[in-house]
Amino acid sequence: MPLLPFLAPLGAVLIWSGNMTINQLTVGTISPSSIAFLRWVLAVLVMTPFVWPRLWSERRQVIQHWPRLALLGLLGMALWQGLAYVAAATTSATNMGILAAMVPLLTILLSALVLREAPTWGGCIGGLLALIGVLWLLSQGRLATLAALEVAPGDALMVVAAICYALYGVMLKRWPLPISPWVMLYGQALFAVIALLPFYLMGPMTPIDSKNIGLILYAGIPASIVTTYLWMLAIRQIGASRASIFINLMPLFSALIAMSFLSETLSWHHLSGGALVLSGVLLAQTLRRPIGLKSPVT
Repeated sequence: MPLLPFLAPLGAVLIWSGNMTINQLTVGTISPSSIAFLRWVLAVLVMTPFVWPRLWSERRQVIQHWPRLALLGLLGMALWQGLAYVAAATTSATNMGILAAMVPLLTILLSALVLREAPTWGGCIGGLLALIGVLWLLSQGRLATLAALEVAPGDALMVVAAICYALYGVMLKRWPLPISPWVMLYGQALFAVIALLPFYLMGPMTPIDSKNIGLILYAGIPASIVTTYLWMLAIRQIGASRASIFINLMPLFSALIAMSFLSETLSWHHLSGGALVLSGVLLAQTLRRPIGLKSPVT
């Protein structure tokens, strides 16, 4: 099985993990509406000189398919990432990590409903195994503590955000638009800026300063431009269901990044939980037999 198609989702999840590590720094430093809006404004400004000529040459296709671009930008950029910033203020990182891990299983479910894709044994078993690994990792090896988690408004927001991102991946697969990847990304970013503008204007509008400029730069370039391009590429190459399984690697990568930059120690629950997550990912990528498909009679 060639490994090259899996580098795109792996790279995207690695950058997202870095973004998760610094996500808590936004609380009290910059408002959710400000960073959600400014990151995509920055992304559009950075891409404009390079993408605009190509956009102009593909303007007929973009005009023809703009409603789909608008919906994709709303789901995958404005809602998924914007709701996560809002949720961070009213729920814990543990809750957010658990609910974000719902994306692969939601993608499998939505793929079956929207794309009429038969779920595979690897996708279902691997997704559940990876989810157990995530729960084990986040609960520090004490699954009983998950029952004590309190429901907060941010939990509901993260459920909505997870559904939005799962649907985003499915619709990318459902709509193979005749538009080049960079123009696709640029168009979605433009519509995300339009969708987020009212919330930014309603405030509070946090001024850019030395404390939050680094957060905006990381969110606007690696975590917006690079990751979204890699994710679209991954969905085109291996499909939404298989790509979404890689999201379960985020807690593991985040722990490793925290060890490197925050001097956190590696515990046994990191190793055991990481092994479960990796096993689930590998199982989902290798066992592709659809559920219900009978073996041929010999």
